[in-house]
Amino acid sequence: MSVIANLAIFPMDKGVELSEYVARVLRVIRGSGLPHQLGSMGTCIEGEYDDVMGLVRRCFLELQQDCDRVYMTVAVDYRAHGRERMLGKVRSVEQELDGAAG
Repeated sequence: MSVIANLAIFPMDKGVELSEYVARVLRVIRGSGLPHQLGSMGTCIEGEYDDVMGLVRRCFLELQQDCDRVYMTVAVDYRAHGRERMLGKVRSVEQELDGAAG
């Protein structure tokens, strides 16, 4: 079951500069080997449902170690028989834009 998940996660009790904590989470994501794309408001992760949800849990546990309050949202897009959709979705929109400009 292939999914793309957009994960936004950060502590709410560590002030306003949170890049240190986001980097910790991103190290966990990178270590998973799953395809991912960092964005300004979250990170997209693609893979099998159980793998992605297990990774989301590991990201939460990483921050739970020393954060008393953690904010997390996860939006999931499932598609039967889908693979490598994360980059394909972006390419599809870019092709539409290129076609409209030409």
